[in-house]
Amino acid sequence: MSFRLGLTGSIGMGKSTTARLFAEAGCAVWDADAAVHRLYAPLGAAVAPMAALFPQAVVDGAVSRDVLKQLIGANPDALKQIERVVHPLVRADRDAFADTATADILVFDIPLLFETGAQSEMDAVACVHVDAQTQRLRVLERGTMTEAQFEAILAKQMPIADKLARSDFHIETDTLPHARAQVAAIVQQIRDRQDA
Repeated sequence: MSFRLGLTGSIGMGKSTTARLFAEAGCAVWDADAAVHRLYAPLGAAVAPMAALFPQAVVDGAVSRDVLKQLIGANPDALKQIERVVHPLVRADRDAFADTATADILVFDIPLLFETGAQSEMDAVACVHVDAQTQRLRVLERGTMTEAQFEAILAKQMPIADKLARSDFHIETDTLPHARAQVAAIVQQIRDRQDA
């Protein structure tokens, strides 16, 4: 049976890069954000239920994240309604991946792992982290959000110190070589446990 490793962290901490490092180490990786993109795409499983809930959110047969952001900004209760639709669909996508993946280690890249309770389905959790200044620079250098949007996302996420306290492994993503070495050590430790 495959080992299930949850991978989490806050925005700008290096989850995507770290997930890629796990894939390079031979792990199968499932990405929650990519699953949501598939669900929101034309013919995606979330399109019809979202059209019933918020018809204006479906543009050209797909769910528009920009429209959803506007709806949430205007009505904070909209987020809970959206989550009631999307979270079960994301869970089904994750379960389908777990049922078909054949790697010895399955990595589940879930930004809101603790917030959604998904840690209960994992054998262990790894949390990526970096200092707050580096995090802020990474996010703002992308040019995809303002400082106010970044602060709003941070306010909705569990503080990184709490995520680290609840995690089995910590991966500091200050440099790529350092992160790669930590991922290799974690993979080896898990494989050693499985072989014991």
